[in-house]
Amino acid sequence: MSAPSARRSRPSARRERSEKARAALFEAAARVVGRHGYAGASVARITAAARMAQGSFYTYFPSRQALLDELLPKLGEEMLAHIAAAVSGAGDEIAREERRFRAFFEFLQRRPAFFRILHEAEFFAPRGFRRHIENIAADYRRALDRARARGALAHFTEAEVEPLVFLLMAARSYTSMRYAYAPGGKVRPPPEELVSAYLKLLRQGLDPPAASAES
Repeated sequence: MSAPSARRSRPSARRERSEKARAALFEAAARVVGRHGYAGASVARITAAARMAQGSFYTYFPSRQALLDELLPKLGEEMLAHIAAAVSGAGDEIAREERRFRAFFEFLQRRPAFFRILHEAEFFAPRGFRRHIENIAADYRRALDRARARGALAHFTEAEVEPLVFLLMAARSYTSMRYAYAPGGKVRPPPEELVSAYLKLLRQGLDPPAASAES
């Protein structure tokens, strides 16, 4: 009985080692691209940062470009998981969006290299860039569809939901560009006036009703 059991465990152990090695290479690539950019992210630098032999890289990725194309979508999945955990338990749609917004900035503090990885990807890893944008948009769309199912966003037509997704994504992108990054590469939390302005825009729009304007 022990021999078949041992045979079954070997592929599982190999798979676990392979997943750990790939994770180490992703982590190393994030650090290297964050410091040197995609152009400076050589296999030698990535494997050195991962403390792996350079030749072993090709056991896990067919090419340097294959890893770089997967890097941003991988970080994007990590970001979505962080935001989902932050949103859990929020009371209403505005509270959910506030948590999403704050959680995005928190993720940037955890992953200060993300901004450079994202913006250089459009040119150096376009396949990964497109996948990342599609993944983020699809996740946001699902969130807004759930909100509509709860009776929120009733004033938006079905055709307007996708544009709304990209408007909200753009708000994160450009506000983080202005407010998140400090000299020296450090990432700051969002200033409260940014959060309050964002929430006022969501609640009242640019031209609130007279009753709201007077209050």
